[in-house]
Amino acid sequence: MYTGRILSTGMNCEGKPFIAYRVSSRSFPNRQCLKFENRAAIVPKEGFEKDIFENPYITYNCIRIVDDVAIVSNGSQTDVISDKISLGMNLRDAMAYSLLTMDYEKDSYNTPRIAAVVTASTDEDGYGCYIGIVNDNKILVEQVPHGKAAFISTYGSQVPDTVDFDAKTANECAKFIFDEGAFADYEKPVTSSAAIFDGEWAIDVYNP
Repeated sequence: MYTGRILSTGMNCEGKPFIAYRVSSRSFPNRQCLKFENRAAIVPKEGFEKDIFENPYITYNCIRIVDDVAIVSNGSQTDVISDKISLGMNLRDAMAYSLLTMDYEKDSYNTPRIAAVVTASTDEDGYGCYIGIVNDNKILVEQVPHGKAAFISTYGSQVPDTVDFDAKTANECAKFIFDEGAFADYEKPVTSSAAIFDGEWAIDVYNP
C-alpha cells in the first residue's frame, strides 16, 4: 500500500522521546536525507538538482531541534513551527498556527502537511507531544499520551494511529520507519531520518 510521507513520534520501546520521518515517493524518488547540526534535510540526489524546478515542495528541513524540543514534518512548516517554539509559543499552538497558516501543499495531489513535536522530558509533568495534519478539508492537532507512540501519513493514515516503535538509537529509528515493524508494508520508501533523546538529542539518517 502506498501511503506517502510518514512521520512518527512519542516514546519508543525504552520510554525515550523520539521523532522519525520517511519519504515515500512515486514522482520524485531521487532524493536523500542529509544530517546537519540540530537538523536534517531532504534534498535531491546529485544529478537531480533540477527536480526542484518541477516541484518546489520536494526539498525542506524535515527535522529540527530547538532547545529541548524536536520538530518533524514533511515540508517547510518544520521551520515555521520551530520559529514559533523558539519565540515561546506552546507546542500545541505552534503546531496549530503553523499548519493553519501554511495549509496543504498546492500541488496536483493537494498533498497534506503533517507534523509532530515532542519534548525531551520523560517526566509526565514536563512531557509534551503533539501530532497533526492539515489537508483540503480539515486541520487536526492531537496530543500523544505519555508513554505512547503514534504515526500519521499524507495519503494513508490521515489520523494518528498508535504504533509500537521498537528502535533504540537514532539510526535504528530511521531504519525502523523506513521498512520495519508497522511500516514494512508501505510501498516506495526513498529515505528516512530520526532523532531520539538519551541525555541529548541525537539525529541520524538512512539512505539505502
